[in-house]
Amino acid sequence: MSLENTYILSIESSCDDTAAAVLENSRILSNVVATQKIHEEYGGVVPELASRAHQQNIVPVVDQALKKAKIDKSQLNAIAFTRGPGLMGSLLVGTSFAKSLALALDIPLIEVNHMQAHLLAHFIDDASHRKPNFPFLGITLSGGHTQIVKVDDYFSMEVIGETLDDAVGEAYDKCGKMLGLDYPAGPIVDKLAQKGNPKAFEFPVPNVKDLNFSFSGLKTAVMYFLEKKQKENQDFIKENLNDLCASFQFTVVKIIKKKLEKAVKQTQIREVAIGGGVSANSAIRTMLQKQEKNKKWICHIPKFEYTTDNAAMIGIVGYYKFLNGQFTDVKTSAKARYHI
Repeated sequence: MSLENTYILSIESSCDDTAAAVLENSRILSNVVATQKIHEEYGGVVPELASRAHQQNIVPVVDQALKKAKIDKSQLNAIAFTRGPGLMGSLLVGTSFAKSLALALDIPLIEVNHMQAHLLAHFIDDASHRKPNFPFLGITLSGGHTQIVKVDDYFSMEVIGETLDDAVGEAYDKCGKMLGLDYPAGPIVDKLAQKGNPKAFEFPVPNVKDLNFSFSGLKTAVMYFLEKKQKENQDFIKENLNDLCASFQFTVVKIIKKKLEKAVKQTQIREVAIGGGVSANSAIRTMLQKQEKNKKWICHIPKFEYTTDNAAMIGIVGYYKFLNGQFTDVKTSAKARYHI
């Protein structure tokens, strides 16, 4: 198919962000995200509330994306959408809308795996100053996933390591809650950690076989440590908050660094790309920059707007699938579990 003037509308609704984007080939014309603030008071995403909010947001978000892109829906060549993984109720809203609009416009429908999209976001024209070369190692770091993926091609990926329990973002939120921080705790922990001493307190690095991760033990260790210290001093957290955040984050980065070094050694692939909401973390980014300098890795760190859930990353996968003629039947259904 022609590379010129391919316009794709993409829709993302896997969790609590309703997002729509319009791409002209691999260039972003608009990228709109409606964040659901209602979950903050519950300390986590409430699936039923998320799906209701998606129903309210999806029409205005898509309308805004088209207006910002200065594209009429009649100019669209295809519609890409997140099929999974994610919250089933949230996915159903985006899937149903995408299918209905594709049918109404009589244009192709393209399903996208949310986790693949986090890694392929690096191929958006303005995502970073360079695009990865195949094969590369991708590491997805989010609230629901922690994976090391060998990426051989746009459509050929193999998970070679993943978390056996909590995802890294989940560990941040749970430990942040123990420290009395608001949800989502990840960005707050990162901010406070920059003011603290990362070696003030020592937390265990789990010994997990192969390239897999485990963050449950770290979470439990933090919990018992805080319980013990608060018995001795009820103001311990308040008096040591920055150091606690810095020490926790130092341990998380150490875990990720250890597994990445092992993956590079095992695969002999020295090109690494990160994706997912936790890839916005300053300490993880700094670690990769140091690895690039000291270990001669080639590290790809995306713009912040392409780290959290967004529709631009869905659109870039949709674009490459469009070129490859990989279209989806309108009878397709959302998948809460959708493996790479």
